[in-house]
Amino acid sequence: MSSDTAQVSSLPLPPMQYINFYTDENVRRNRAPLPPRPIHDSYSMFGHAFNADDTIIRSLESQGFRRLYPMHFERRRELKKLNHSLLVNFLDLLDLLVHCPDSPKRAEKVEDLSLLFIHIHHLLNEFRPHQARETLRVMMELQKRQRVETAMRFQKHLDKVQDILQNALQSLPDQNEIESNFKVPIEILEHMDCSPSDNANADSCYELDRIMCSVIDNMR
Repeated sequence: MSSDTAQVSSLPLPPMQYINFYTDENVRRNRAPLPPRPIHDSYSMFGHAFNADDTIIRSLESQGFRRLYPMHFERRRELKKLNHSLLVNFLDLLDLLVHCPDSPKRAEKVEDLSLLFIHIHHLLNEFRPHQARETLRVMMELQKRQRVETAMRFQKHLDKVQDILQNALQSLPDQNEIESNFKVPIEILEHMDCSPSDNANADSCYELDRIMCSVIDNMR
């Protein structure tokens, strides 16, 4: 058995003949097919004709089905009643198949079962807008929480960087102190000016090294 877990998609993959049109080269050269245009009139889906102006969930009467529950109802209660009616009609159908398999009532029971299933499916579909809104709300709350956490982490790092910079600025020495440490003592300059002429041929690097050492000593 392979250790790789199978990735299952909730939706089927698009046909490969369409995927091959959207290569990087075709997209870069604007050769990829354009998306389909919006439908403004009627269209066919799963063998049924639909109009663009139709509501998302059409009424049972507009689809040619007889309504079994009133116009004003409580969905949970009606779903329970439909579920009970579905079970009772299924048991009646089994009883007919056992005792009278050739009875014409068998087709009536099948139609009743089909109508009950259609009503249950219709009531469940009426919850789809609410489900979509709740799904969108959960997604937006998740995105908000992620952005808030990212902003808090960024603010924490920003505060830490500001503290590091503040400590670095406080640890820097004063400008006057730096200038005073780099000043050459006047005694050294006077000694250099009053030095005898017989030392003119002496090595000048020795005097410069001595001055630099004196400056370093003053900085300590």
